[in-house]
Amino acid sequence: MTVLVLTGPKDATADLVIAELNERGVPVHRLDPGDFPESLIASARIGPRRYAWGGDLRGENRYVDLGQVHSVYYRRPSEVRPRRDLSEQDAQWAAAEARAGLGGLLAALERTWLNHPQRNAAAGIKPLALATGARCGLSIPETLITNDPDEARAFIKSLPGRVAAYKALGTQAPSGIDGEPYALWTTQVRAAEITDAVSLTAHQFQEWISKAYDVRLTVVAAQMFAAKIHSSSEAARVDIRTDYDSHTYEPCDVPDSVAAGVRKLLDVYGLHYAALDFLVGQGGEWRLIDVNPNGQWAFIPELRNPITQALADLLEGTHDHHRAVR
Repeated sequence: MTVLVLTGPKDATADLVIAELNERGVPVHRLDPGDFPESLIASARIGPRRYAWGGDLRGENRYVDLGQVHSVYYRRPSEVRPRRDLSEQDAQWAAAEARAGLGGLLAALERTWLNHPQRNAAAGIKPLALATGARCGLSIPETLITNDPDEARAFIKSLPGRVAAYKALGTQAPSGIDGEPYALWTTQVRAAEITDAVSLTAHQFQEWISKAYDVRLTVVAAQMFAAKIHSSSEAARVDIRTDYDSHTYEPCDVPDSVAAGVRKLLDVYGLHYAALDFLVGQGGEWRLIDVNPNGQWAFIPELRNPITQALADLLEGTHDHHRAVR
Protein backbone atom coordinates (compact mmCIF):
# COMPACT_ATOMS: atom_id res chain seq x y z
CA MET A 1 0.00 0.00 0.00
CA THR A 2 1.30 3.45 -0.89
CA VAL A 3 0.77 7.10 -0.06
CA LEU A 4 -0.05 9.18 -3.14
CA VAL A 5 1.14 12.80 -2.93
CA LEU A 6 -0.45 15.18 -5.42
CA THR A 7 1.48 18.42 -5.70
CA GLY A 8 3.55 20.62 -7.97
CA PRO A 9 7.30 20.29 -8.57
CA LYS A 10 8.26 22.87 -5.91
CA ASP A 11 6.54 22.25 -2.60
CA ALA A 12 8.79 22.46 0.45
CA THR A 13 5.87 21.65 2.74
CA ALA A 14 5.10 18.37 0.99
CA ASP A 15 8.84 17.61 0.96
CA LEU A 16 8.87 17.53 4.77
CA VAL A 17 6.08 14.94 4.95
CA ILE A 18 7.56 12.85 2.13
CA ALA A 19 10.94 12.81 3.90
CA GLU A 20 9.27 11.66 7.12
CA LEU A 21 7.40 8.87 5.31
CA ASN A 22 10.58 7.79 3.51
CA GLU A 23 12.40 7.61 6.84
CA ARG A 24 9.67 5.29 8.12
CA GLY A 25 9.93 3.09 5.05
CA VAL A 26 6.42 3.95 3.86
CA PRO A 27 6.03 3.70 0.04
CA VAL A 28 5.33 7.15 -1.42
CA HIS A 29 4.49 8.18 -4.98
CA ARG A 30 4.60 11.87 -5.83
CA LEU A 31 2.71 12.99 -8.94
CA ASP A 32 1.64 16.35 -10.32
CA PRO A 33 -1.75 16.27 -12.09
CA GLY A 34 -0.45 19.25 -14.06
CA ASP A 35 1.74 16.82 -16.01
CA PHE A 36 -1.41 15.31 -17.57
CA PRO A 37 -1.61 14.54 -20.43
CA GLU A 38 1.88 15.44 -21.64
CA SER A 39 3.96 13.24 -19.32
CA LEU A 40 1.33 11.60 -17.13
CA ILE A 41 -0.86 8.79 -18.47
CA ALA A 42 -4.03 7.56 -16.76
CA SER A 43 -5.97 4.39 -17.58
CA ALA A 44 -8.82 3.07 -15.43
CA ARG A 45 -11.92 0.93 -15.83
CA ILE A 46 -15.22 0.38 -14.08
CA GLY A 47 -18.07 -1.94 -15.02
CA PRO A 48 -21.11 -3.98 -13.96
CA ARG A 49 -19.11 -6.27 -11.68
CA ARG A 50 -16.56 -3.69 -10.58
CA TYR A 51 -17.68 -1.12 -8.01
CA ALA A 52 -14.58 1.06 -8.00
CA TRP A 53 -12.26 2.36 -10.68
CA GLY A 54 -9.28 0.09 -11.25
CA GLY A 55 -6.24 1.10 -13.21
CA ASP A 56 -3.00 3.01 -12.99
CA LEU A 57 -1.19 6.32 -13.34
CA ARG A 58 2.10 6.37 -15.22
CA GLY A 59 4.54 9.25 -15.18
CA GLU A 60 8.28 9.72 -15.57
CA ASN A 61 9.82 6.94 -13.46
CA ARG A 62 6.49 6.53 -11.67
CA TYR A 63 3.85 3.81 -11.77
CA VAL A 64 0.90 3.91 -9.39
CA ASP A 65 -1.68 1.13 -9.16
CA LEU A 66 -4.86 2.89 -7.99
CA GLY A 67 -5.84 -0.24 -6.08
CA GLN A 68 -2.68 0.02 -3.98
CA VAL A 69 -3.23 3.62 -2.86
CA HIS A 70 -3.79 3.73 0.90
CA SER A 71 -4.07 7.52 1.37
CA VAL A 72 -3.80 10.73 -0.64
CA TYR A 73 -2.01 13.93 0.36
CA TYR A 74 -3.60 16.64 -1.80
CA ARG A 75 -1.29 19.62 -1.53
CA ARG A 76 -0.72 22.11 -4.35
CA PRO A 77 -1.14 20.31 -7.70
CA SER A 78 -0.53 22.34 -10.85
CA GLU A 79 -3.24 23.07 -13.39
CA VAL A 80 -3.44 20.62 -16.29
CA ARG A 81 -1.44 21.75 -19.31
CA PRO A 82 -2.89 20.87 -22.73
CA ARG A 83 -0.56 20.44 -25.69
CA ARG A 84 0.85 23.72 -26.95
CA ASP A 85 -0.03 23.01 -30.58
CA LEU A 86 -3.79 23.07 -29.89
CA SER A 87 -5.95 26.05 -30.80
CA GLU A 88 -7.20 28.14 -27.89
CA GLN A 89 -10.70 26.66 -28.19
CA ASP A 90 -9.39 23.08 -28.37
CA ALA A 91 -7.01 23.71 -25.48
CA GLN A 92 -9.87 24.94 -23.30
CA TRP A 93 -11.92 21.86 -24.16
CA ALA A 94 -8.96 19.51 -23.55
CA ALA A 95 -8.22 21.12 -20.18
CA ALA A 96 -11.85 20.80 -19.10
CA GLU A 97 -11.96 17.15 -20.14
CA ALA A 98 -8.68 16.49 -18.33
CA ARG A 99 -9.98 18.03 -15.12
CA ALA A 100 -13.20 16.02 -15.37
CA GLY A 101 -11.45 12.76 -16.33
CA LEU A 102 -8.27 12.64 -14.28
CA GLY A 103 -9.75 14.76 -11.49
CA GLY A 104 -12.82 12.56 -11.41
CA LEU A 105 -10.80 9.33 -11.23
CA LEU A 106 -8.78 10.68 -8.32
CA ALA A 107 -11.84 12.05 -6.54
CA ALA A 108 -13.47 8.61 -6.78
CA LEU A 109 -10.72 7.02 -4.66
CA GLU A 110 -12.33 5.96 -1.39
CA ARG A 111 -9.24 6.48 0.71
CA THR A 112 -8.01 8.70 3.52
CA TRP A 113 -7.58 12.18 2.05
CA LEU A 114 -5.64 15.15 3.36
CA ASN A 115 -8.03 16.64 2.23
CA HIS A 116 -10.42 15.60 -0.50
CA PRO A 117 -10.47 18.45 -3.08
CA GLN A 118 -14.26 18.75 -2.89
CA ARG A 119 -14.02 19.16 0.90
CA ASN A 120 -11.29 21.77 0.45
CA ALA A 121 -13.40 23.66 -2.05
CA ALA A 122 -16.40 23.84 0.27
CA ALA A 123 -14.34 24.91 3.29
CA GLY A 124 -12.53 27.51 1.18
CA ILE A 125 -15.71 29.54 0.58
CA LYS A 126 -15.11 32.32 3.09
CA PRO A 127 -18.69 33.49 3.76
CA LEU A 128 -19.76 29.87 4.27
CA ALA A 129 -16.79 29.17 6.56
CA LEU A 130 -17.62 32.14 8.79
CA ALA A 131 -21.27 31.13 9.06
CA THR A 132 -20.31 27.50 9.74
CA GLY A 133 -17.82 28.58 12.39
CA ALA A 134 -20.45 30.67 14.13
CA ARG A 135 -22.93 27.77 14.07
CA CYS A 136 -20.24 25.54 15.59
CA GLY A 137 -19.90 27.90 18.55
CA LEU A 138 -16.85 29.94 17.48
CA SER A 139 -16.82 33.70 17.93
CA ILE A 140 -16.43 35.69 14.70
CA PRO A 141 -16.07 39.42 13.98
CA GLU A 142 -19.06 41.53 12.93
CA THR A 143 -18.88 41.24 9.14
CA LEU A 144 -20.50 42.85 6.10
CA ILE A 145 -20.31 41.72 2.48
CA THR A 146 -21.73 44.26 0.07
CA ASN A 147 -21.37 46.13 -3.20
CA ASP A 148 -23.36 49.09 -1.83
CA PRO A 149 -21.10 52.03 -0.84
CA ASP A 150 -23.77 53.50 1.44
CA GLU A 151 -24.17 50.21 3.30
CA ALA A 152 -20.39 50.03 3.72
CA ARG A 153 -20.22 53.56 5.13
CA ALA A 154 -23.13 52.93 7.52
CA PHE A 155 -21.59 49.67 8.70
CA ILE A 156 -18.23 51.29 9.44
CA LYS A 157 -19.88 54.19 11.31
CA SER A 158 -21.69 51.66 13.52
CA LEU A 159 -18.47 49.99 14.66
CA PRO A 160 -16.46 50.83 17.79
CA GLY A 161 -13.80 53.30 16.77
CA ARG A 162 -15.58 53.79 13.42
CA VAL A 163 -12.92 51.77 11.62
CA ALA A 164 -13.15 48.45 9.74
CA ALA A 165 -10.82 45.89 8.21
CA TYR A 166 -11.21 45.42 4.47
CA LYS A 167 -10.29 41.86 3.42
CA ALA A 168 -10.42 40.31 -0.04
CA LEU A 169 -12.81 37.37 -0.31
CA GLY A 170 -10.79 35.33 -2.77
CA THR A 171 -7.28 33.97 -3.07
CA GLN A 172 -6.79 35.01 -6.70
CA ALA A 173 -5.24 38.45 -6.74
CA PRO A 174 -5.53 40.55 -9.93
CA SER A 175 -2.52 40.89 -12.21
CA GLY A 176 -0.38 43.97 -12.32
CA ILE A 177 1.11 45.70 -15.34
CA ASP A 178 3.72 42.96 -15.81
CA GLY A 179 1.10 40.23 -15.64
CA GLU A 180 2.24 39.02 -12.22
CA PRO A 181 -0.41 38.77 -9.48
CA TYR A 182 -0.02 41.20 -6.61
CA ALA A 183 -1.04 40.75 -3.02
CA LEU A 184 -4.25 42.13 -1.55
CA TRP A 185 -3.41 42.81 2.06
CA THR A 186 -5.89 43.53 4.82
CA THR A 187 -6.26 47.29 5.27
CA GLN A 188 -7.90 49.64 7.75
CA VAL A 189 -10.68 51.75 6.27
CA ARG A 190 -12.96 54.53 7.52
CA ALA A 191 -16.33 55.59 6.18
CA ALA A 192 -14.92 58.69 4.47
CA GLU A 193 -12.56 56.50 2.45
CA ILE A 194 -15.35 54.44 0.88
CA THR A 195 -15.87 55.38 -2.79
CA ASP A 196 -18.38 54.39 -5.43
CA ALA A 197 -15.84 51.81 -6.65
CA VAL A 198 -17.29 49.50 -3.98
CA SER A 199 -20.24 49.02 -6.35
CA LEU A 200 -18.01 47.27 -8.90
CA THR A 201 -17.88 43.95 -7.01
CA ALA A 202 -18.41 42.28 -3.64
CA HIS A 203 -16.35 43.65 -0.73
CA GLN A 204 -15.91 42.24 2.77
CA PHE A 205 -15.64 44.55 5.76
CA GLN A 206 -15.10 43.39 9.34
CA GLU A 207 -15.01 45.15 12.66
CA TRP A 208 -11.49 46.22 13.57
CA ILE A 209 -10.31 44.16 16.54
CA SER A 210 -7.67 45.59 18.85
CA LYS A 211 -5.74 42.36 19.15
CA ALA A 212 -3.19 41.19 21.67
CA TYR A 213 -1.81 38.73 19.13
CA ASP A 214 -2.72 36.38 16.26
CA VAL A 215 -3.00 32.61 16.59
CA ARG A 216 -2.41 30.03 13.88
CA LEU A 217 -4.15 26.81 14.90
CA THR A 218 -3.21 23.76 12.84
CA VAL A 219 -5.44 20.70 13.24
CA VAL A 220 -4.53 17.17 12.17
CA ALA A 221 -7.48 14.87 12.92
CA ALA A 222 -8.03 15.33 16.68
CA GLN A 223 -4.61 16.86 17.37
CA MET A 224 -4.30 20.63 17.72
CA PHE A 225 -1.11 22.64 17.34
CA ALA A 226 -1.47 26.32 18.18
CA ALA A 227 1.01 29.17 18.26
CA LYS A 228 0.70 32.82 19.21
CA ILE A 229 2.11 35.15 16.56
CA HIS A 230 3.57 38.36 17.95
CA SER A 231 4.34 41.02 15.32
CA SER A 232 6.74 43.87 15.97
CA SER A 233 6.00 45.93 12.84
CA GLU A 234 2.93 48.10 12.27
CA ALA A 235 2.30 46.56 8.85
CA ALA A 236 2.30 43.03 10.26
CA ARG A 237 -0.06 44.04 13.05
CA VAL A 238 -2.58 44.94 10.35
CA ASP A 239 -1.86 41.85 8.22
CA ILE A 240 0.68 39.27 9.41
CA ARG A 241 1.43 38.23 5.81
CA THR A 242 3.15 41.54 5.05
CA ASP A 243 6.23 41.04 7.25
CA TYR A 244 7.08 37.51 8.36
CA ASP A 245 10.52 38.67 9.55
CA SER A 246 8.85 40.69 12.30
CA HIS A 247 7.17 37.65 13.88
CA THR A 248 8.00 35.68 16.97
CA TYR A 249 6.10 32.47 17.71
CA GLU A 250 5.00 30.96 21.00
CA PRO A 251 3.20 27.60 21.21
CA CYS A 252 0.04 27.93 23.27
CA ASP A 253 -2.95 26.00 24.59
CA VAL A 254 -6.36 26.15 22.94
CA PRO A 255 -9.33 27.11 25.15
CA ASP A 256 -11.75 24.21 25.59
CA SER A 257 -14.65 26.09 24.01
CA VAL A 258 -12.56 26.95 20.94
CA ALA A 259 -11.28 23.38 20.61
CA ALA A 260 -14.85 22.04 20.76
CA GLY A 261 -16.00 24.47 18.08
CA VAL A 262 -13.08 23.66 15.81
CA ARG A 263 -13.74 19.92 16.07
CA LYS A 264 -17.36 20.51 15.08
CA LEU A 265 -16.22 22.69 12.17
CA LEU A 266 -13.90 20.00 10.81
CA ASP A 267 -16.60 17.35 11.24
CA VAL A 268 -19.12 19.47 9.31
CA TYR A 269 -16.72 19.78 6.39
CA GLY A 270 -15.30 16.26 6.68
CA LEU A 271 -11.74 17.52 6.96
CA HIS A 272 -8.73 15.72 8.39
CA TYR A 273 -6.63 18.86 8.25
CA ALA A 274 -7.10 22.61 8.51
CA ALA A 275 -5.13 25.70 9.46
CA LEU A 276 -7.30 28.31 11.16
CA ASP A 277 -6.48 31.94 11.93
CA PHE A 278 -7.73 33.69 15.06
CA LEU A 279 -7.37 37.18 16.45
CA VAL A 280 -7.13 37.23 20.25
CA GLY A 281 -8.44 40.45 21.77
CA GLN A 282 -7.04 42.33 24.74
CA GLY A 283 -9.55 40.50 26.96
CA GLY A 284 -8.46 37.06 25.70
CA GLU A 285 -11.42 36.28 23.40
CA TRP A 286 -10.54 34.20 20.32
CA ARG A 287 -12.20 35.39 17.09
CA LEU A 288 -12.11 33.16 14.02
CA ILE A 289 -11.17 35.13 10.91
CA ASP A 290 -10.11 32.48 8.37
CA VAL A 291 -10.32 28.77 7.61
CA ASN A 292 -7.53 27.41 5.40
CA PRO A 293 -8.31 23.78 4.50
CA ASN A 294 -4.92 23.50 2.76
CA GLY A 295 -2.97 26.16 4.65
CA GLN A 296 0.75 26.31 5.36
CA TRP A 297 2.17 25.14 8.69
CA ALA A 298 5.93 24.75 8.38
CA PHE A 299 6.68 28.44 9.00
CA ILE A 300 6.33 27.97 12.79
CA PRO A 301 9.68 26.40 13.80
CA GLU A 302 8.56 24.97 17.15
CA LEU A 303 5.62 23.12 15.59
CA ARG A 304 7.20 21.98 12.32
CA ASN A 305 8.31 18.53 13.48
CA PRO A 306 5.22 17.64 15.55
CA ILE A 307 2.88 18.57 12.67
CA THR A 308 5.03 16.71 10.14
CA GLN A 309 4.87 13.59 12.30
CA ALA A 310 1.11 13.89 12.85
CA LEU A 311 0.50 14.19 9.10
CA ALA A 312 2.76 11.21 8.41
CA ASP A 313 0.93 9.19 11.10
CA LEU A 314 -2.41 9.88 9.45
CA LEU A 315 -1.20 9.11 5.94
CA GLU A 316 0.53 5.94 7.13
CA GLY A 317 -2.59 4.85 8.98
CA THR A 318 -1.06 4.73 12.46
CA HIS A 319 -3.03 7.67 13.84
CA ASP A 320 -5.39 6.83 16.72
CA HIS A 321 -8.22 8.74 15.06
CA HIS A 322 -7.76 7.30 11.58
CA ARG A 323 -10.93 7.54 9.53
CA ALA A 324 -11.54 7.63 5.79
CA VAL A 325 -13.15 10.72 4.31
CA ARG A 326 -15.21 9.96 1.24
